[in-house]
Amino acid sequence: MTDKNSLLSIRLADTLMQRYPHADNYPYTSWCYPQGFMLTGMIRLFRDTGNAAYREYALGFAAHHVGPDGGLYRFKGESMDDMMAGAIIAWAWAETGEERYRKACGHILAAFQGYPRTSRGGFWHSAKHTPGEMWVDGVFMGGMFLLAHAQYVGEGACCRQEVIRQLDCIYQCCHKRGGLLYHAWSEGEGTVWANPQTGLSPEVWSEGLGWYALILTETVRALPQEHPDRARLSARLEELLQTLCTLQNAQDGLWLQVVDRPDREDNWTDTSGSAMFIYALSQAPAAPQRRGRFEQAARRGMEGLRRRAQPDAHGQVDILQACDGLCVQKSYEDYVRYPRCRNAKEAVAAVLWAAESLERPLLRGKGGAGVPPCEDSK
Repeated sequence: MTDKNSLLSIRLADTLMQRYPHADNYPYTSWCYPQGFMLTGMIRLFRDTGNAAYREYALGFAAHHVGPDGGLYRFKGESMDDMMAGAIIAWAWAETGEERYRKACGHILAAFQGYPRTSRGGFWHSAKHTPGEMWVDGVFMGGMFLLAHAQYVGEGACCRQEVIRQLDCIYQCCHKRGGLLYHAWSEGEGTVWANPQTGLSPEVWSEGLGWYALILTETVRALPQEHPDRARLSARLEELLQTLCTLQNAQDGLWLQVVDRPDREDNWTDTSGSAMFIYALSQAPAAPQRRGRFEQAARRGMEGLRRRAQPDAHGQVDILQACDGLCVQKSYEDYVRYPRCRNAKEAVAAVLWAAESLERPLLRGKGGAGVPPCEDSK
């Protein structure tokens, strides 16, 4: 019998709660996408194990940021990064029934109304700092709140349709080939990283493509089988995952920082994006003939990912080989030379998602070490 405490998802979650006793202290600033990303993993562990410590950790963040009247502490609604943590507030409403959380979700949802868009309908990544720019990062950040609002609070059709609109827009603007997307697109003049003819950023960045893989997976899972857009989005997701299977590194089972440049010797395998791909491969609905291949790739990737999770001097878990807070870069060289660090906030949360997804049968006491079947994320 497997000791649950030996599982990577449990060890990493316990490390996080020890290092950051209040989730608000998770890097890099109070109320931003890293807390929402990481706490979503904690909420899933609570559902898997019934361990109330994970529930209280997430609720502590919600209680700190929402006042008795539903007012939000630190929320500005001026960037897509600012929206992601709202997913935790939507869950807190469903979990507690406290009216203040429902009201707070209304404030966040209202921030989408009038939020600036590109001429094609995509949300600017930041209303103040990136005019005319749409990043794949932002499709995930905004989309995760909208999906959570649809699931837990209401206005499901409207919220889900907006996510689909953003997915369509980023695909139309940034698709390269085989489901792979460039990191970003700009319609403004003078954007330093943008190709002056196409408006595209120069490369397919691992973590950027990972954000897209995550939100596309979560959206397809959230849509009813009969939804008119589900088949189209499912086809895009399967195309992406098939391409990722062909680009998986033979040595360690992970994916390169610039995903589709295996010809470059200075390219290296990135923990953060790889963890996101592993989650998508393990959780994305897929045709039966594809399912086995995706499961095998997820298992191989997880083996490599576990080697990137190393104990520190105190027995806590460190996550290695990822960049922290990387924005859109001007060149291939800028992506591969960006400093790598220990415990990059995006990588830590991504590994938590990946580990929980593959360890779910053991976490739920069902035995087995394979990839669990897809299920609704509720």
